[in-house]
Amino acid sequence: MNQIYVNELKNHIGAEVTLKGWLYNSRSSGKLVFLQLRDGTGIVQCVVFKPNDEELFERAKSLGQESSIIVTGKVKEDTRSAIGVELDVTGLEVIQNASEYPITPKEHGTEFLMDNRHLWIRSKKQHAVLKVRHTVVKATRDFFDSNGFILADTPIFTPAACEGTTTL
Repeated sequence: MNQIYVNELKNHIGAEVTLKGWLYNSRSSGKLVFLQLRDGTGIVQCVVFKPNDEELFERAKSLGQESSIIVTGKVKEDTRSAIGVELDVTGLEVIQNASEYPITPKEHGTEFLMDNRHLWIRSKKQHAVLKVRHTVVKATRDFFDSNGFILADTPIFTPAACEGTTTL
């Protein structure tokens, strides 16, 4: 079974699919565990039902935020979902179970967030900012490419230059 991406799920309603990504968030309620899987194209809710597979249920409950996982399941339509579908989980492979995710909903200082930038850019807001920046840079490059410009990477002058920038 080939991997698909979250943004392609609407085209696979009723089919068994495999998704690879990170656990964005999870919660449990009685006999259900709800896993929110993020793969870079979107977030989908994956549902694990305890009576179907108790071992799978316990594995899903033990996952930490930002764990790397591969989920297999059946895509079903769900009008309550932001993307219109959810996944009924039939298989869960844990690639890496993350523990103690340092970025919590409370306010953090800029220095702390920059020290943990590799995790910070996974947040919805930072990911949206990166997508906007990508679109602007791509449009700019496409414009210059289509008008015959050539990209020239010039040297950068810094105070650490061997002869000093004042003598160059």
